[in-house]
Amino acid sequence: MNRREFLRDMAVAGVLTKLPSHLSARPTDAAEAIGQAGLPQLAVITGESPTRITQEALAAIGGMKRFVSKGDKVIIKPNIGWDRTPELAACTNPEVVKTLIELAFEAGAKEVIVTDNSTNSSTRCFARSGIQQAAKNAGAKVLLPNENKLKKVPLKGEWLKDWEVFSDYLEADKIINVPIAKHHSLSRLTLGMKNWLGAIGGPRNQLHQRLDEGMVDLAAFFKPCLTVLDAYRILTRNGPQGGRTSDVKLAKTVAASTDVVAIDAFGASLFEIKPQELAYLPLAAKRGLGEINLEKLQIEKRTV
Repeated sequence: MNRREFLRDMAVAGVLTKLPSHLSARPTDAAEAIGQAGLPQLAVITGESPTRITQEALAAIGGMKRFVSKGDKVIIKPNIGWDRTPELAACTNPEVVKTLIELAFEAGAKEVIVTDNSTNSSTRCFARSGIQQAAKNAGAKVLLPNENKLKKVPLKGEWLKDWEVFSDYLEADKIINVPIAKHHSLSRLTLGMKNWLGAIGGPRNQLHQRLDEGMVDLAAFFKPCLTVLDAYRILTRNGPQGGRTSDVKLAKTVAASTDVVAIDAFGASLFEIKPQELAYLPLAAKRGLGEINLEKLQIEKRTV
């Protein structure tokens, strides 16, 4: 029985008490393996075309075939939280999402799903962000959040012991996290770890009581094979939903890594914030989720 069949059968039985390794606390082995293979552990590519810089970022760390295998069911998890157009930098750039879908299919994926649990109306967010049409054009299946798919599972976090997670994430072979880099009124920034709030249901507002701890617990549960940070446009103020082009900076950058701490640490630098100043990052590093000190990593930075 493969991992997906196991999860499906357990969900049907309504007794999802044990989770496979791809949804346990994420070690840094993948990032270290890439470094040992002579490839950078973090790629940061700048250029005019969102499509090309996404392609180049993936190529720099070994290409999509390093992460997606033939026959895989892949979930691509952008930020589609807000009823905003791409120019307002509240949602992930649709061109970045489209490119990742195409690369996943080229790598042999059998199915690619794009989904998120929006804060505003999902129907409006998916459409106005441009992600719904871009994803469909690339051949992906676009799923709006469906409460009937929520399963209460053991997160085994230091604060969050269990929570309702959309079953699509439990049934996927590979998950690719595709956050956008932007300001956030509570956590200062929303990057990769904050993006996992869109993979769960339940009373998410309760997480704001101890948001930094909650973000780390979620990051320790979900195990993306890859995180791609969209920083083509970044929202510098009035996040997370923005609403004014004057709050948007054109950074023209995409970063990619298997290290969930390192990529958020890099994201912080785009806002001239030290990683240690984001309360959740030292917590995540202490939990062994990744490397907070970028100077310890092999990084490829270039403009195309």
